[in-house]
Amino acid sequence: MKLVVGESVTRISYQHDMLFRIVEIGQGTAMLAGEEMRLLADAPLEDLQVVSDIDKRKRRQKGKEKEDVSYRLFRQDAKLMKKRNEYDATSGYEADDAQFFEMRGRVLHLDGDAFYLQRCTELYERFGVPVYGVHLEEKKMPEQIESLLEMVQPDIVVITGHDAYLNDRGNQDDLRAYRHTKYFAECVRIARRYCSHRDELIIFAGACQSHFETLIKAGANFASSPERINIHALDPVYIAAKVSRTSYKDAIRLWEVLRNTITGEKGVGGIETKGVMRLGMPLKQEHT
Repeated sequence: MKLVVGESVTRISYQHDMLFRIVEIGQGTAMLAGEEMRLLADAPLEDLQVVSDIDKRKRRQKGKEKEDVSYRLFRQDAKLMKKRNEYDATSGYEADDAQFFEMRGRVLHLDGDAFYLQRCTELYERFGVPVYGVHLEEKKMPEQIESLLEMVQPDIVVITGHDAYLNDRGNQDDLRAYRHTKYFAECVRIARRYCSHRDELIIFAGACQSHFETLIKAGANFASSPERINIHALDPVYIAAKVSRTSYKDAIRLWEVLRNTITGEKGVGGIETKGVMRLGMPLKQEHT
């Protein structure tokens, strides 16, 4: 069976552990992008096996179950935050006519994968988080990020796509051994020159197996991947949405935000950070 771009496959040598999409076919090899994980890998064509529709559905159903757990946790936290905001807006008094609105943080989301960007945008919309999404090849992100920051004026910027640690190119502390960490780090440095205060512009950077320490040192508030593991395509959204919907007066509880991700603290981490949401009164029709 001839393999084609867009085909869903697994790798025989890795015991079919992950579902991939073929994004490019070369001389005897294929470039693969993870269906659920933000991993970019290459493999010999003979090592690939096409996934049947039945197997694909089963794998996607398992992935959806994990996503549903994170979504429920996020919604529980959102309800608690809503009650706290109501209390703060009325100074603890019960007032039926005291209605307020929330100015949630605006997200600029740069993604190296158009398929992931669409999924992320849909989840932002479910969370009620304003987002401006841009699909850019990771290598081109540093060229574009400053103009995008000036145009969008975001409160939160997400810089993600695909990455991978290649152990045949060096040890885990050698940035040359990572596909795209250096581009993510350069974007973070540019964004920090644009806004140096870590509570005025919140940055998430990284993808699967990215060099966490480099991204944090460059100026990111949150990054992947502390244990150099694969992260889920939607993990950046859960972190950005939590920041967007948390009051600027409140610090983000790190364990709380990390437990809401699908991968957890082995895949994503960060530093103490405040939220960016602000309450307003009175509630007018145009604010709904």
